[in-house]
Amino acid sequence: MSDPFDLADFPDDEPAPEPAGRHAPIPPAPWIAGLNEAQRAAAEALDGPVLVLAGAGTGKTRVLTTRLANLIHTRRCMPWQILAVTFTNKAAREMKERVAALIGPGAESLWIGTFHSIATRVLRRHAELVGLKSSFTILDTDDQIRLMKQILEAEGIDEKRWPPRQLAGTIDRWKDKGLTPDKVGAADSGFADGQAPKLYQTYQDRLRTLNACDFGDLLLHNLTLFTKHPDVLREFQSKFRYILVDEYQDTNTSQYLWLRLLSREHKNICCVGDEDQSIYGWRGAEIGNILKFEADFPGAQVIRLEKNYRSTPHILGAASGLIANNQDRLGKTLWTDRNDGDKVAVRGVWDGDEEARFVGEEIETLQRQAESLNSMAILVRAGFQTRAFEERFITLGLRYRVIGGPRFYERQEIRDALAYFRVVTQPDDDLAFERIVNTPKRGLGEATIQQLHRAARAAGLSLTAATRALVETDELKPKPRTALAQLIRDFDRWRGMLEGLGHLDVAETILEESGYTAMWQADRSPEAPGRLENLKELIRALEGFDNLQGFLEHVALVMDNDKGEAEDMVSIMTMHAAKGLEFDTVFLPGWEEGIFPSQRSLDEGGLSGLEEERRLAYVGITRARRRCIISHAANRRIYNQWNAAIPSRFLDELPADHVERQAQGDFYAKGFGSFGGGSTLGGGFGGGARQDGTPWLSAERRYSGRTIEAAAKRLDGSEGPSGWAPGVRVFHQKFGYGRVTSVDGEKLTISFDKAGEKKVMAAFVEKA
Repeated sequence: MSDPFDLADFPDDEPAPEPAGRHAPIPPAPWIAGLNEAQRAAAEALDGPVLVLAGAGTGKTRVLTTRLANLIHTRRCMPWQILAVTFTNKAAREMKERVAALIGPGAESLWIGTFHSIATRVLRRHAELVGLKSSFTILDTDDQIRLMKQILEAEGIDEKRWPPRQLAGTIDRWKDKGLTPDKVGAADSGFADGQAPKLYQTYQDRLRTLNACDFGDLLLHNLTLFTKHPDVLREFQSKFRYILVDEYQDTNTSQYLWLRLLSREHKNICCVGDEDQSIYGWRGAEIGNILKFEADFPGAQVIRLEKNYRSTPHILGAASGLIANNQDRLGKTLWTDRNDGDKVAVRGVWDGDEEARFVGEEIETLQRQAESLNSMAILVRAGFQTRAFEERFITLGLRYRVIGGPRFYERQEIRDALAYFRVVTQPDDDLAFERIVNTPKRGLGEATIQQLHRAARAAGLSLTAATRALVETDELKPKPRTALAQLIRDFDRWRGMLEGLGHLDVAETILEESGYTAMWQADRSPEAPGRLENLKELIRALEGFDNLQGFLEHVALVMDNDKGEAEDMVSIMTMHAAKGLEFDTVFLPGWEEGIFPSQRSLDEGGLSGLEEERRLAYVGITRARRRCIISHAANRRIYNQWNAAIPSRFLDELPADHVERQAQGDFYAKGFGSFGGGSTLGGGFGGGARQDGTPWLSAERRYSGRTIEAAAKRLDGSEGPSGWAPGVRVFHQKFGYGRVTSVDGEKLTISFDKAGEKKVMAAFVEKA
């Protein structure tokens, strides 16, 4: 049986057609007539390097497919001489279908696919040149981690201190950058005291022995083929006379080098992308690739698609004003010939629960106005934010779907934690006990687990009771007997704590003392921080219940909520998952410092991290067709602690002409001044003022009269910010007494006597 990707199936030895300009002019294809001026320019700029800067909602896919069809219509090349690469199989399928609808026969011979699928086709043809057979297998993530674990064991490296997943992440990053083992040094990684490069080489040797590669190898081996075997490079350079690239802003270094090599001969490369939507730096994307396109390809045409067919003028104005604050961009301004639509709404709320209530009420109002749930989406920055909305929607009976991940209570870390809680409240829950008996690892093999099951069946006992009995005998080996005896003692102690401590404290203690939290803290995978945030949110969820048993009953009912798919459902997802989608109404909750922009992104990425977060905000806003509603809370309770929230700096950057600010509920102030460029103040305050134009304050339930009076005094301008300085003693109604440690305009950092260090607004403290 021949190789399914044999290049012989694509006869590129046929002579290339003469350029269209040498013969009688070919009339424009009928599909050109429907394009706007910029789209038509992009579809007809066929020769030489071209960069199409396609803003959100500007018809990028239509331009790509029309341009591709135009290459064939103008007889510049045969279909098999065109290479078109995308990032997802879905995008590749859509492109194939659209081109086939335009040109008919011949579309099936186009080389359209993802970077990885095209690289696989190339590699299978020349696998032996990199030490593989053409029948090589591609490892998935689980196989990759298992192989890493074997290598660490063979080298005598403690996998608890140096997790296999961390090594895999390090090697993946090197491969994304096009680095083979001989090109990295010990200084490039602190893993296992500088042993990562040697382990990388061992891993690559082992893969060759297995006749396998991982996803990173597909591009890396292609680069090796092209750089060490010039004849192979010439083969594909000659074959691909025209190259089209979708989502160029998301390319990593390996993909960039691969494209540069392939396009070197004909230089007919067209890259379509939007630097303002480059949001995947955390997985290797290099925004610099699109920013330096003109330097890489001298004489390149740059065509900007700026007419938006999706959103209202106010949505586009808000998004454009926000993204203009980024420095790393080529620049474009979205516009539309529509003249309808409301301003982007910014809503301040008291806390996360009120935020969920507010969003639920807005959705119900839209439903009564005959709006479909399918046309609405909630886009969050972090996965833990979904819980409050899920529970509120269940209470209201609103149908919803979580896209890009499981529902909150179905996530692995949440199910594990719940299993611990279930065994504490119900020792005979065998399913829960079995789930966590060796999570985190306690040195229990499958044989030990089966021994527990046999003992339980023989004695007619639950697994917990059987384990309690077995650890008192010599039937188990010493190591598992010791581990199980300790686990039983832990469960007994935690159960006893419920009588004297609050269930929140007990839940935190269980996760800490079991080692479960530490397990995820030691994990270096990209998912680990999110899992830890979800565990914090789980503790937060316990607050609304009198005891652990009541909470577990609630979760059972939530999990039993109708799981059947319905046609009409609200979508809940992260902003990353929403890229490429659009909805009539988009809710953007949690716009607070630390959540959005993410504190982790700021800590790890500095200015570049901040700019990527701003691009993510731009993506979130531009998903909306008709309505965009942003919300932020004055307070967030995280891990059993109230935190005064500071509104996101991005709110300051939204142009006032396109935004309507309004607070929610009786706590909030209207017309508060800005601590930057027009944002709401104090984590929940918005637009509006007295009739005479001066700001006013309405607050009755959260702060004492003294504090409100002091806040109003400052807001009316009778006391300026100069009165605050490090060392000043202050009082805050919720956090108590403390001392100012630093001042940033209206934002104070205060070391409170009991609550620790907090960032709060000056309007809500008074001098002690």
